[in-house]
Amino acid sequence: MHKPGEIRILALGLIQNGERIFMSQGYDQKEQQTFYRAMGGGVDFGETSLVALQREFQEEIQAELTNIQYLGCLENIFTYNGQHGHEIIQLYKCDFVDLKFYKLEQLEFNEGDRQKIALWVEINRFKSGELQLVPEQFINYL
Repeated sequence: MHKPGEIRILALGLIQNGERIFMSQGYDQKEQQTFYRAMGGGVDFGETSLVALQREFQEEIQAELTNIQYLGCLENIFTYNGQHGHEIIQLYKCDFVDLKFYKLEQLEFNEGDRQKIALWVEINRFKSGELQLVPEQFINYL
């Protein structure tokens, strides 16, 4: 996790397959609420957001990406587990190289010392408000 009071730079990838999108599932203990966000992670000093995106997918789920297209930059100010956060997101649209990822329903992976789940979610579940997408601006790219 990043230091409180600092802005975090992230590179996230939206991977769509028909009416589904590949998301990482999260849980806010304080709010007792499940949420979903695109996969990716922090940009390290001296690396581009594109390189960070590719590295994060490789580290977390051993996946290579292709057809990578830059979509834009988002700013997200939020509260998670009672802590204020601020992030700048470099957002990309991309595809998996290995087609096996499109056949999975869900995938467990480790992010640092945390066990997480990535899964395919129907886009209309976010558009209807049934599921929470973070940041909410992602909906404009679906």
